Amino acid sequence: MARRNAGAAGDTPRRLFVFNGGFFTSARIRRILALAGWRITVGLPGPGDWVGIWGDSPTAWRGRQIAARRGAKLLRIEDAFLRSVLPGRARGAIARRGPIGLIADPLGVHFSPQEPSLIESLVPSDRARALQAEARAGIERLIAADLSKYNSHLPGTELRRPGHVLVLDQTRGDASLLGADRAAFMAMLGAARDENPGARIVIRSHPETAAGLRPGHFDPADLRPGDILCTAPVSPWALLRGAVRVYAMSSQLGYEAMLAGHRPRIFGRPFYAGWGLSEDEHRLPRRQPARIEALFAASHLLAPIWYDPCLDRLTDFEGALRQIEAEVRAWREDREGHLAYGMRLWKRPFVARFFGNGAGVRFTAKPRPDTTLAWARHADNTPGARRVEDGFIRSRGLGAALVPPLSLVADDLGIYYDPSRESRLERLISAPLPPGGRARALDLAAALARAGVTKYNLSGKPPELPEGHRILVPGQVEDDASIRLGAGAERRNIDLLRRVRAENPGAVLIYKPHPDVEAGLRPGLIAPADLSELADLTARNSSAAALMAQVDEVWTITSTLGFEALMRGIPVTTLGAPFYAGWGLTRDLGPVPRRRAGGTDLAGLIHAALIAYPRYFDPQSRLPCPPETALARLGDPALAVAQGRGLRALGRLQGLFSTYAWLWRR
Repeated sequence: MARRNAGAAGDTPRRLFVFNGGFFTSARIRRILALAGWRITVGLPGPGDWVGIWGDSPTAWRGRQIAARRGAKLLRIEDAFLRSVLPGRARGAIARRGPIGLIADPLGVHFSPQEPSLIESLVPSDRARALQAEARAGIERLIAADLSKYNSHLPGTELRRPGHVLVLDQTRGDASLLGADRAAFMAMLGAARDENPGARIVIRSHPETAAGLRPGHFDPADLRPGDILCTAPVSPWALLRGAVRVYAMSSQLGYEAMLAGHRPRIFGRPFYAGWGLSEDEHRLPRRQPARIEALFAASHLLAPIWYDPCLDRLTDFEGALRQIEAEVRAWREDREGHLAYGMRLWKRPFVARFFGNGAGVRFTAKPRPDTTLAWARHADNTPGARRVEDGFIRSRGLGAALVPPLSLVADDLGIYYDPSRESRLERLISAPLPPGGRARALDLAAALARAGVTKYNLSGKPPELPEGHRILVPGQVEDDASIRLGAGAERRNIDLLRRVRAENPGAVLIYKPHPDVEAGLRPGLIAPADLSELADLTARNSSAAALMAQVDEVWTITSTLGFEALMRGIPVTTLGAPFYAGWGLTRDLGPVPRRRAGGTDLAGLIHAALIAYPRYFDPQSRLPCPPETALARLGDPALAVAQGRGLRALGRLQGLFSTYAWLWRR
């Protein structure tokens, strides 16, 4: 999706004079504005210059007065409607990250109807009408991702009984209230009761009020028997699903009620009133009936300046949503902190960063009942802990060479390479795809293939391959857990080659040794005499991606290269039970669990394995990130040396003593 921000200032940076300290204390805000073409400065503007003010904040009067006196133009800046995990006033590093997007409005301010705003001007525009389908997809994507402006709500916290009338509180003195006070809110509550006699009222507190950061307008004394003052971290979309009517002053949740299909009763004059989509207490004659898709196109696709904090560039709504989605997932899973067991010393720093999106990570040398994370091979000693392993887009370099991963999985059911028990990945493979999931998965797979990205992304020019029907046979580490737990009759690389040769006597067999085995770090070597007898070619130190581009099929026991081949449209035969076997996508000759009864397609498998199951960590920004960012990072050769001198030296030393690998693999 191309970026369509309407508030950018063009290619030549324009000076933006500011008189609010917040512009200087928030590096994120300054960076977004700079990328959008604004150069923040101080001093006195001249005619035609721009003055930046933060919405209608208490300090905005300074900029307004100076702009009026000096003949300058006003740029009113506000957070976009998808902002962050926590409110900006919350404490801690997560809150200090800043917004994911801004609305820089050269016309007015969206919450004031006194003059047309950027959003209001965009709603009836041809640009918004041209984005109807994209807007509908964006609405569905936003709701399915369970995202709002702030995202400290938790899954599984829905109200027990639906059928309530939802009344939305806001923080006192909020600029969007245009002076509405407690009396106005009480009048709105009275109308909700009068118009819905006998109904159960749920008053939703603003997230900042629930967190104790700013006061609201309602308190427990305003409740009647059966009513609820909801301060719990309940998803706004869950509240809306259970509501029969919605009452709002100018809350963003009133707008989200419209996105969810409600026709809310509006007592203020927010940007989303007056379009024939709500029951409005105030007339707004300047606004004519419009579709909800046009309103969303204006508010989320066109007006905001969206930012990618990992790649440090502007993006579009989908890019911003993916980034916030990754950050929210990490915060929800890490917020209470972790006790981790079975993590080798060299892994602990990156595990602490990877899962440190809350109260932090502590490590224990012994199994404990309160352990929350355990490296998968040690997880049997820690019932209830999530099993941690590398993801399928890992690194530019080997794990056995101590290169940290960009992705990890933390499985609360099993682990993907153990077919003896159900894993979280299996459930995700069987689950329906979310809105937009199919296209995203196929786009990601195509991008991985174009970039030549595989699990380890080792370079190396492949040898010239003989002509004929080419079968790629990836070697494996013979003591790997996926072999121990998921292999069939063939458990050694030489047995794998013998089986492939026996069943394909006339084919050209290309054997690719596992990189860890080639490096002398793990067991699995085949004697040269046996190799020359069974394989037509041994592709040593070769790029897996380059080899896959030239072969006709892949035979494997449990190698993830089989999954990478599937993504590239290459037929795969399995002799074991890897996670991708048993779904009707491979020819399976091994002991695949019966619970895998097909019922998925390639897009579902890719989405589960690369998007829904793993978490990703950007080593440069040190933020959670989506897989698309990990792919971009793997295109950066600097990642090949990103592990640092200490780990590189330790990796070389480890290679010298590879026969004693059991010492560091315990």
